[in-house]
Amino acid sequence: MGWWLDWPPAFESSGKLARRIIPCESLVAQRVFSIACGYPDANDSARLSGDPIHKLLLDRDPIEGRDLASQPTLSRFENRVGVKELYRLGEFLAGSVIRRHAKRLRHRADRVTIDLDPTDDPTHGAQQLSFFNGHYDTWCYLPVMGFVSFDDEAEQYLCTAVLRPGNVTAAVGAVALLRRLVGMVRQQLPGVQIRVRLDGGFAHPAVLAFLDTQPKLEYVVAMAKNAVLKRIAETGMRRARQLSRRSEKTEHIYGEVRYAARKWPCQRRVIIKAEVVRTADKDPKDNPRSVITNMKQSPHQLHQLLGQSVPCPAHRRCLRPDAGVALAGCRYLLCPRSSWHAARTIAKAGARVLVSVRRVVVHLPASFPFLPAFRSVALALGAATG
Repeated sequence: MGWWLDWPPAFESSGKLARRIIPCESLVAQRVFSIACGYPDANDSARLSGDPIHKLLLDRDPIEGRDLASQPTLSRFENRVGVKELYRLGEFLAGSVIRRHAKRLRHRADRVTIDLDPTDDPTHGAQQLSFFNGHYDTWCYLPVMGFVSFDDEAEQYLCTAVLRPGNVTAAVGAVALLRRLVGMVRQQLPGVQIRVRLDGGFAHPAVLAFLDTQPKLEYVVAMAKNAVLKRIAETGMRRARQLSRRSEKTEHIYGEVRYAARKWPCQRRVIIKAEVVRTADKDPKDNPRSVITNMKQSPHQLHQLLGQSVPCPAHRRCLRPDAGVALAGCRYLLCPRSSWHAARTIAKAGARVLVSVRRVVVHLPASFPFLPAFRSVALALGAATG
């Protein structure tokens, strides 16, 4: 990736200025580990650059090793990154995640599921690309996050993130993103069945046209309400209201139609859920919902399938997805069911670090709540006890 000049320079013992040349890989790793540990601002590097654990993460001597890059160096490095570098970074992230899990599964899987999820990232100030979004009622970015999951595994793995202006629609850039992810999945897992799950903002003619042309690809896409679908759903809504009045609970009625919106070239299968929602101390609320699909499962199964698509929107902006992937790797060294909090706490644990000729010793307090997990990670990385 190249090299970078550190600024401000350090002082040599002679009193002269000494500029340090730092590999770009070290700068990226420093920011990724800082973000993963809960320090998203480059200003935090002013006090973390000499932290023994953070130096150890970059394979430096935690005591005698030189400090990590300064805040001005990190800021200049991040501001220097252009569109091409961001594209390559995103491509590498997606490819590495998919390759890692394909290797874990020995390149054998029956189904890979791709989920795209737009999420608001509120801004404060006059950042570039920050616009007011009426749906979220805030000034924000609107990044789209991509997740993959395998077979019937419950875990969804963050594999890509694209930063977008706050005023775009959800479908902007979705076709290009799906094309790249589908290609990467098929390269690593030839012949696998691919399933795509999208919420209502992605029900765009171009997105649907792309999905329809892909072999061995099934999809379920939520669809925004419109007058025609409300009218079609009304018979089911009347029945759902009757059932809800009798049971005094939330009730659903499912149905399906062949439907073509004005800009669609053909009819597609649309599943309709007529729902009346009841919550404590509130009046019953009609909630008709529709999904578009090329799958053959029953209407009830398909609505459940789309409801399972709830990826975590916590990792945002440029390097934050890489930090999320780093945490995911830490979790897998523990066990798949360990929490994000446990993974992050292990990475930022307060400890006493001693260095001898033969080894580095990390002393943790006896009351450290994740001591067994820390031990598991350390042993997995080749550490020894005692």
